[in-house]
Amino acid sequence: MIGILDSGVGGLSVLRHIRAQLPDVGLAYLADQAHVPYGTRSLAEIRQFSEGIVRFLLAQGSQIIVVACNTASAAALTHLRGVFPQTPIVGMEPAVKPAAAHTRTGKVGVLATAGTFESPRYASLMQRYAQNIEVLEDPCLGLVGLIEAGNVAGKETAVLLHTILSPMLAAGVDTLVLGCTHYPFVEPLITQIVAQSAHKPDPFTIIDPAPAVARQTRRVWQENHSTQAPSATNEVRLFTTGNAIQMAALTKQLLGETFKVETAVWQGDILIPA
Repeated sequence: MIGILDSGVGGLSVLRHIRAQLPDVGLAYLADQAHVPYGTRSLAEIRQFSEGIVRFLLAQGSQIIVVACNTASAAALTHLRGVFPQTPIVGMEPAVKPAAAHTRTGKVGVLATAGTFESPRYASLMQRYAQNIEVLEDPCLGLVGLIEAGNVAGKETAVLLHTILSPMLAAGVDTLVLGCTHYPFVEPLITQIVAQSAHKPDPFTIIDPAPAVARQTRRVWQENHSTQAPSATNEVRLFTTGNAIQMAALTKQLLGETFKVETAVWQGDILIPA
């Protein structure tokens, strides 16, 4: 089984690609909706939450972990690998490297959270790959909350994205990095806004790192399980620390499938099934 964690439903954008890469492997997904969004929380909080979630996912039978949250990866990935040295852990990072290689105008937009932008991991990415390009950043305040509320195509979300994207397009951005796993769910709206812009570049590229993370997850799984029999079940178990009924409805909206959602409860630093 593969354990997947996020602050909310954003990591479902990664889960769908992992399912496509490893259709015979069981998945356990934990949405920490009691604490969403992570983007404005402290480093210590994110590490505490992430460690508790990993322990929970391991207790459910997970053999590798995917941190399907850019903010948690930026804040806690190194910490988690130190705490769980025997567990392979795959993380996210904004796709600055491929964006830098792809842009024709030399101008790249990055949509992420404040927590990601302020992290040493992001600073390292910029130092390594963004020396010869101009990067325009936006922390997209409020966007995660709108997506968590199921507003992926409404007027309020469109207005916010238009406000975010217009300066980038006017500046000549031709490549956009989705640096938060929630944001692929508004990619159709982003595409629509760009198409209607007076500054629409041709071509315009949106880079979602989720497919690459899913491929990496497959490689890690196969490296660690190449001699083992296939999983006994390819069941997908979804957990939330928030409202299970709302999570189930939102999952159906975003993935087009119906899943049972179970509840997990925080007791101090420990996460347990309800």
